[in-house]
Amino acid sequence: MKTKTRIHCFFLLLLSTIVSADSEICNSAIPFSRCSSNNACGCFPMLIPCGSLQECSVPDHICVHHSRCNNHPICYPLSLMSEDICPPQSNNTTTMTTTTAVEVTTRKMKWNRWKQNAITVAGGYEEGNELYQLRDPHAIVVDKDKNIYITDRLNHRVMKWKLNEVYGEIVAGGNGNGTRLDQLNSPTGIVWDEENNSLIIADYENRRVVRWFMNENRQEIIINNIHCDGLALDKYGFLYVSIWDKGEVRRWRIGEEKGTEGKLVAGGNGWGNELNQLYRPTFIFVDDEQTVYVTDCYNHRVMKWKKNAKEGVIVAGENVGGWELNQLYGPEGLFVGESGEIYVMDRHNGRVMHWNEGAKEGELIVGGNKWEYSSILDYPHGLTFDIEGNLYVSDTANHRIQKFDLLF
Repeated sequence: MKTKTRIHCFFLLLLSTIVSADSEICNSAIPFSRCSSNNACGCFPMLIPCGSLQECSVPDHICVHHSRCNNHPICYPLSLMSEDICPPQSNNTTTMTTTTAVEVTTRKMKWNRWKQNAITVAGGYEEGNELYQLRDPHAIVVDKDKNIYITDRLNHRVMKWKLNEVYGEIVAGGNGNGTRLDQLNSPTGIVWDEENNSLIIADYENRRVVRWFMNENRQEIIINNIHCDGLALDKYGFLYVSIWDKGEVRRWRIGEEKGTEGKLVAGGNGWGNELNQLYRPTFIFVDDEQTVYVTDCYNHRVMKWKKNAKEGVIVAGENVGGWELNQLYGPEGLFVGESGEIYVMDRHNGRVMHWNEGAKEGELIVGGNKWEYSSILDYPHGLTFDIEGNLYVSDTANHRIQKFDLLF
């Protein structure tokens, strides 16, 4: 034991001598990992590699990847995660791609740990219709500048909230619930169409999908007579809509298929729990191969439908709702990483779950507890990530948007 200790101390002494010229930049601490824009923070070779399943066998460590350490998975001690030692890079380690300007997607997330205490970034002052309040927020998207767009469902409006602001701004609706073009009635899903500088909104109770052009005070109906809930826009400009009452997802090319029934891409065989059926589909995610992922709410599962497939596969949850790690209960918000990992809002369990592709059970990310008010999620619906990998949740029954910062 003494021999090992001497070797370890010698190594540390050697390392500290090598970097002594720069160690003061790291507040006189030995650099631990090149996890910073600070060049004095170099890779620390004695960190333990992660296991084959990207797990750490040692307590109080997390599996970390970083491009400046050749993306090798290493077990990093939680105790060393100090900004005094290694200030974080401005863009962390998350590689981003996007299909729209607002719905910035973290398709190559290599982290799975977020702070459990959230920050309220919109609403949180009880329910109401003032500009500092929300009432039953549903879907959310965050743009590259961290502006948050929220379907404020029971206020019949869409809000834009700048980060660290107390007041939001109405960018669609807000004229009472009604059927006029300048009105909404219980909006649910939302996407941003960057090319046309417009919001596309699922105007649920009006049974239509509408577009609001920003800065033009102009609206149009894209799809009519449709009980829509969730929306997604793929990289090719196709709009996907979950049709709540028919148990299906359909696709339209905006502007070219107006007035048509669209193309069936998931479900369409009546309500049920067979692999070719959906039962109350809600949120949608579409990847670059036009594979459709959908939260099959009343079947308590997430389904994956490859392009032109006749049936889907279950990628999270089961056909029976519950609170075990292999179950979901009324899932809603959805995000899918580049490797097929699922992030899903487990609504009735008040938690966000993470499922690796092919996994038999999920992992709790945030929520699911009652020990801290900021981390309690009450009937949550939407989720999304910002450009740095921070997690945003629409905490619906608490009438607020919660931000869970990336832990490292």
